[in-house]
Amino acid sequence: MQIDIPADQAMLTAARRSARTPWLPLLSALMELAGGKAELLRHAERSWASVTFSGTRHSVVMAFTGAEAVAAGEAFIEALPDHEFSVPRQLVADAAVVAVEHTALPEPRLEVTAELLLLEDR
Repeated sequence: MQIDIPADQAMLTAARRSARTPWLPLLSALMELAGGKAELLRHAERSWASVTFSGTRHSVVMAFTGAEAVAAGEAFIEALPDHEFSVPRQLVADAAVVAVEHTALPEPRLEVTAELLLLEDR
């Protein structure tokens, strides 16, 4: 038996779920830090917890295509570890670039993989 959920109910459910997780404000902040020159290729989120803290770990892959975008990508790489994020009800405890891939042809392209740890700030 299959139960169909009306589209408006599905959108409401997705909105409630996104309100509980910080992925959308985080991705918006990352795109802003990238100067609007990046393309989001992938995002993965998983729960994270220690004895005293809980939160989420995010893996984000972004591409910077073209000479101007690659320059913005290099600035992104330099700025990310020390950037002061403003994500509601979250503290960005760690932000690191874990992989970088440069391609020269057919046009300059920089692919950046970043990992971020967000802790719930209650």
